[in-house]
Formats: sequence, C-alpha cells, structure tokens
Amino acid sequence: MQNIMVIGCGMIGKTIVADLAGEFSVTCVDRETDALAAVHARTGAETREADFNDTQSLAALVADQDLIIGAVPGFLGYRVLETVIRAGKDVVDISFFPEDPFGLDALAREKRVRAVVDCGVAPGLCNLVAGRWNARAPLKGYECLVGGLPLEAKPPFRYRAPFSPGDVIEEYTRPARYRAKGKDLTGLALSETEMVHIPPGGELEAFLTDGLRTLLTTMPDTPDMIEKTLRFPGHAAAMRAFREAGMFSREKIDVNGVSIAPLDITSRLLFKHWKYKAGEADFTIMRIRVTVAGEGPDTRQETVLYDEMDRDSGTMSMARTTGYTCTAVARLMANGKYTRTGISPPEYIGAREPCYDFVMRELKKRNIQMSEGTF
Repeated sequence: MQNIMVIGCGMIGKTIVADLAGEFSVTCVDRETDALAAVHARTGAETREADFNDTQSLAALVADQDLIIGAVPGFLGYRVLETVIRAGKDVVDISFFPEDPFGLDALAREKRVRAVVDCGVAPGLCNLVAGRWNARAPLKGYECLVGGLPLEAKPPFRYRAPFSPGDVIEEYTRPARYRAKGKDLTGLALSETEMVHIPPGGELEAFLTDGLRTLLTTMPDTPDMIEKTLRFPGHAAAMRAFREAGMFSREKIDVNGVSIAPLDITSRLLFKHWKYKAGEADFTIMRIRVTVAGEGPDTRQETVLYDEMDRDSGTMSMARTTGYTCTAVARLMANGKYTRTGISPPEYIGAREPCYDFVMRELKKRNIQMSEGTF
C-alpha cells in the first residue's frame, strides 16, 4: 500500500484524506490538534502535528512518503511545494499560491519529481477541459464562469465562504489578467460585471478575477481568454465599496496608538457573516466555453458543472469538487498513468485523453458530472 501524506487539514484537506483513506496509507499533517483529532476519528488516518514554516521538519516528515498532497493556505503554498520538491517527492497541490509555479520547474525536473499544481475545481477542473479541447484543435477562445455559493442567499451579503474571508478577499484585490485579441491585459478585480443565467443556478453576476493563471503561459496562441467569478447579484458592488474605502488594505494604520491592517479587522468582522452555519448547504457552478479552430457548430463547445453539498456525509460542494479533482489526479499518479516530470498544471493532464477520461470517471463515481454541448 502506497503512503500518501496530506499537508493541511482544513475543509478540503480532510475531504481528501477521507476519500483516500483505506485505499492508501494516509497521514495528515497540520498544526491544529483539534482538526487532526477530528480527521483521525472520522477516517482512521495517521496524523502528525507540524509547523508549515519549519521546512527542515517538513522535509523530514515527507521522507518516507510516496506522494504528497499540498492543501495549505495560499500564502504558504509555494514554500511548502518547494520543500516537497527538494525532498524529491511527487506532489499534487491545491494551495493556489500567488507565485508562478514554473519557477520550480527546473528544480522539479532536476529531482525527477512529478508536481501537479492548481489541481482543484477552478483552477483545476476547468484547466483539464481547456487542455483536452486544445489538444484536439487549437483554441481560439476560452471563457470560464465559476462560483461557489450558498443554496439560500441570505442578506445582507447573500454569500457564504467555505474558506476564510481573507482568502476570498485576495481574489477581490489581486489584479486580474486576461487576454483579448491576442493582447495580454490586466484589469481590476470585481470589474466588467455582467448578468448571466446558467441553469439551475438562476440569475447570477459574473465579474473579472485573476483565475486564468497558468493558461496564459501554456496556451500563448489562444487570442481570447477570460475567467470570471459568479456571485448573486449585488455582491460585486458591495465588495468594490469595501475595497475603495480601504477596508481590504494590508497597509497598517494607527488606531488609537495601535498599528493594525484594515484587512485583519475586515476579515474578522466578515467571518461571522460569511461562515456557513450548521445545516446550510452550498452549490458549485461552472460554465466553460471554448471556440476551437474550424467551421460549423462543433467549433463552439460548452461544458457545465453543477454540484450541491452531499447532505448524507455533510461534505460541502466546494470541498467535493476541489478535493475529488485532486484525489482523482493523485490516483492517476499513484497508478503510474501520468509520468511527466517537472511542473504540470492540469491542462497538461487534460491534453492526454486517457488521463482526462480517468479523472472524469473518478468524479462520476462521486456523483460529480459535467454536461457537454454546443452554444
């Protein structure tokens, strides 16, 4: 039985552990003892307490493992990934760090490590779809609209966050890269808002965020590429007001003699409003449209994902769609079906039809399915 270590025991990390436990010998690493105790009680997986900032200790922990899964917060992701690669361990990562993962490509190839990054739902599953179509015929256009939302849109924000508010706010402040008519451009997150209707999600608003990530590098000849985040109407305007008022700023200000970053206060205040309450359910919705080279209706392909919380297990949809995409790729690697060394964004996997089909079968087993058609 192969040894798999999951670094990070948050909502998605524990979902990954539960999905892999039994089939593999799974160890979960985190600094939160309560979270480790809960995942052990649920899955029987081994647990280790560790400080993710201690790279020396982390390298020692992964030494006897066959495959590592990185599920830490984004600000820690690159450092953890580099530590794992230096240790010579294959890895699947979902931490969505802001740094360029290709900065570790030479190191990964030198260590002969297979390192799959951005392996969640978006980025992740959408990249698989893009890679699949681009391998069949060069893409002329790519658009992804994606969001994770509560089934019940309660005021005042009509939003819940499966992650910490700080992680969500990062999407609302980071400059958003996209491509139009062959030119790489940068816009403000939360801009270019449009209303869309994607059944069964109903009427939603889509706005610009920095979601293309590696696709801008791996598909340089695709002239039009954009990704937008989906929320219930009115959310973008509220978040723009927060941002423009300086409430998302990391620059510290003096408040009665105390130096504090406004973002820290905002995150703390929003946490109680955005945190899912017991019994509340979520859904994930994603629409991918690609235009491929050629003529006729078959050149305009649409893929739609809609998924809801698994009420039987209590697994949130965002954890399902992110975590199970990751575990599908982990199985692909554990079974030796994907052998490319170096940094691999998911579009590289999607470009290999047998690998794409394997991941889709694994998702279907877990009742995550995508519909396909033309538009």
